[in-house]
Amino acid sequence: MIIIMQALILGLVQGVTEFLPISSSAHLKAFSWIFNFSNISDSFEVALHIGTLLAICIYFFKDGIKLISSGFGFLVSKIKKEDDISEEKKRQGSIFWYIVLATILAGILSLVLDKISEKIVAGNVIREIICIAIASVIMGILLYLIDKKMSSKKQFEELTLKDTLIIGISQALAAAFPGVSRSGITITTSRLLSYDRKGSAKLSFLLSVPIVLAAVVVSLKDFSLDNPIAFFTGILASFIVGLFVIKALMSYLEKGNYKVFAIYRILFGAVLIGITIFRMIA
Repeated sequence: MIIIMQALILGLVQGVTEFLPISSSAHLKAFSWIFNFSNISDSFEVALHIGTLLAICIYFFKDGIKLISSGFGFLVSKIKKEDDISEEKKRQGSIFWYIVLATILAGILSLVLDKISEKIVAGNVIREIICIAIASVIMGILLYLIDKKMSSKKQFEELTLKDTLIIGISQALAAAFPGVSRSGITITTSRLLSYDRKGSAKLSFLLSVPIVLAAVVVSLKDFSLDNPIAFFTGILASFIVGLFVIKALMSYLEKGNYKVFAIYRILFGAVLIGITIFRMIA
């Protein structure tokens, strides 16, 4: 029963934090450390991403189908040298292949930077928590300043190859520095390039699909079903909550900004530093 409750809590945490620019992995590690969830396997964190991955796929199902069909339709028209493809399909097709190329480059860079992260943390939990805290504060400040000062003159449909590559590759930094947040860095970079807030979030979500899917596939061999009830409880919780959070965030960004998330990141980092100091001197 205890491990099922732990799985439920972490599933809820994953669902709430995955789509917000506050780092879901940082929160999962922080909660596990603070509450000593020692019974949760290392592969469980990746398993929780299955739930939020399904949430993204369902919420953006129509957008995804349109991008994929336009992408391959655009490729076929280029091969056959056809000129009767509509401008909308050309634009959607181009964006699809921009995302594919950005994902490939980000994946390669992530593999390299992940080695750096392993050396920084070196299996030391306290060091990892401190890194998460520092990264959370720094990214919170950057998100606040960039979101406040940059304009919103570009929309998702205006994505260029250069911008998509910059935004896509930026997510590799999340692999090197715990607490940076994949969604946090891509949204911040999108805003730096003057994309509107809703478009920045949408691109961040779509870029996450192949990256998260690859992480899940790679980790399949490490999945443990010693407690299948806990395993699927966590996934179901992250899926249901994640679907709600995506809808709520996209609605909020119609008029809202990222200030509240930036402030939260700073406070979250400060709390982690405070708890770390307290545990060291207690």
